[in-house]
This record gives sequence, structure tokens and C-alpha cells, in this order.
Amino acid sequence: MTDSAKRVAILADTHGFLDPRVAEQVAECDLAIHAGDVGGADILFALNPREEVVAIRGNNDDAAHWAEPELDILANLPAEATVSLPGGQIKIVHGDDGGTLEQRHRRYRRDYADCKAVVYGHSHRQWVDQTLHPWLLNPGAAGRTRTYGGPSCLILQCRDDDWTLETLRFEPRQYRTHRPRGDKEREDSSRRNG
Repeated sequence: MTDSAKRVAILADTHGFLDPRVAEQVAECDLAIHAGDVGGADILFALNPREEVVAIRGNNDDAAHWAEPELDILANLPAEATVSLPGGQIKIVHGDDGGTLEQRHRRYRRDYADCKAVVYGHSHRQWVDQTLHPWLLNPGAAGRTRTYGGPSCLILQCRDDDWTLETLRFEPRQYRTHRPRGDKEREDSSRRNG
């Protein structure tokens, strides 16, 4: 990916639910980067950038949190990734690798010094530090779990000679959830209504 310009949606921590407003932003981008805790293959399929989705596994992306028929997709998610963009590379990690925030930031800047930015998730808290290289970017949570003020993402415009970043946060909403009812609940319901 080394065209003259790219628009990149950066998100993380969907945990099985992608806020539709974030999905709309992704659709306006060339590339989507998901920094883990995806929560299921349906989230990956709901991301519709113009070109490509790059996603990694988070600490909750495991057999206990994914549907059994999706485990082959989960098995193909890497633990980390590097993406080449116009003007530099982005390293993608989940951020659950231990230590305080300051320790992790120091480690990322040391270990990925050849990158222009490091994207991580895990904390569900949006964080942008462009003061040193590599930039440290946490998009916050793009779902409905622990959004700390509303679902959020980042939009990166990158060219060979310039990168600009936009932070987005949406008002929290209450979404109805659908829980499949078990046989006993269906039986009890049919007796009451029947």
C-alpha cells in the first residue's frame, strides 16, 4: 500500500458490536485497522472500507468469546501486524502486554522506532500522542462496552510527506440487545401466552 494518499479508519475493542456511526466512517476510508478484541467474524464482515481490513487478535479474541463456526477465521488473526502506508509504517498491537501505560509507551517507542505510529487498544480509552515518534494511537472502544464517553475511532489521512489525524467520539446510545432464549424460556413463554 504505497499509493500517493490513503484514508485509514483506526478502531479497536468492538467486543462483538460495531457502532453504526463508526461503520459509516470506515466505509469512507481506503483501509480499516482493528487493534483487537474484535468479538466475532460478523464485525470483520461489517467493516467495509474501499480496499482492505487489517485486524489483530486481542486478549478476548479466543474460543470462549467467538462462535464455534468462526474459529477458523479467528485462527487466522495475527497477534500483531505492520502496515505500510504512504509516508511510513504503522505497527498494530493490542496493548495487553503488561506494565503501566508509561512503561508500555516507552516500550512501543523503543521496539517500533522504525514505524511512524503504533496503534493499540485494550484500555478502551482514546489516547493520541503525536509529540514524539512513533506516534502512539489508541482509538478507544468502537462498540458499546466501556466507551468512556461514547464510541470512538480515529481517521488518518496519510501522504508520503504528511500525516494528519482526526479523533472522533460519538454520543453514547442505548441499543437493544437480542438474547436468544433457551428452550425453558420458550416453553414458559408459550405457556403464559398460550
